Amino acid sequence: MTQSGHHDIFSKDERLHWMRNPDVRPYVFVRPENRIDQPGQLHAGLDWFPHEVLYKNPLQMDEVSFADRILTLEAKAFGPSGMAMPRWVFYDCAIVPGFVAGFAHRTATLPKALRNVLTIEEGDEWTPLSLFIIIPTMSKKGEWVAHNLCSVNSLLDKQDQFYGIGYLSKAFGLWYANVRTCCGMTQWGSPAVRLHAHYGDFEVLTAYTPVHSYSRTLTYRVNIDTSCWGTFFTKKLKEGFELNHRPAGFSVDPKSDQSLKDFQRRLERGEGPYFIDGNETIQKGLKDPLTIYLGT
Repeated sequence: MTQSGHHDIFSKDERLHWMRNPDVRPYVFVRPENRIDQPGQLHAGLDWFPHEVLYKNPLQMDEVSFADRILTLEAKAFGPSGMAMPRWVFYDCAIVPGFVAGFAHRTATLPKALRNVLTIEEGDEWTPLSLFIIIPTMSKKGEWVAHNLCSVNSLLDKQDQFYGIGYLSKAFGLWYANVRTCCGMTQWGSPAVRLHAHYGDFEVLTAYTPVHSYSRTLTYRVNIDTSCWGTFFTKKLKEGFELNHRPAGFSVDPKSDQSLKDFQRRLERGEGPYFIDGNETIQKGLKDPLTIYLGT
């Protein structure tokens, strides 16, 4: 997609009007040593984030209220599933090695619907609406790990939601940090599979993961391809997948532990690499079987 094509998504899709709101800014909650020298340089053709980035320093005591509201948002989003992040994990495993990105809204102009579901501190100029935690790894390929992603949308009625804010929060973090390759974890049957499969080719690294708290977790790797990002909003299918992939001859059933284990054994035997087609994730139900592909 051309640079102008990217821009057209925000100018023509009224559901994304909040992206044009001057009271909404992308933020980076990062210690000074971890700031990226030339943000967005790798994906320079992407013009999705024209607003000035709001920087917050988690090492300063006066910024603890911003951290508190990030953690409150995360707890409300993941608490019901038992996956809320402990505060020390947030600091030790996210803030110190990586950073948090997302969007924040000027507190003074927060919509009423948000005030009803969030804890608002009137003394704070900005209130976080989303969070995406990304952490560099020891991989020689320069991989990063997408550790956590959530937004206020999980707390709001549909008419009050910020359309696409989860997808855009991760997109902003990947763009900002010049990420070429991103690994992550999600659970089979989750709507997040559709989201994560739309940043580039979606390779499955584990299909059944008993070392995780939830064994039905899949681990994935995505080689970032910003040319296909706009398809998430237009629902137009990404072109060219079949040119570099072919059916592997089997499917995976998200509802079946045995299917996930069989797939995992294939991975452990060194077969593959195996991929899921992002197009198929939006054409099928969340728990429908998905075709597995081999890279060519």
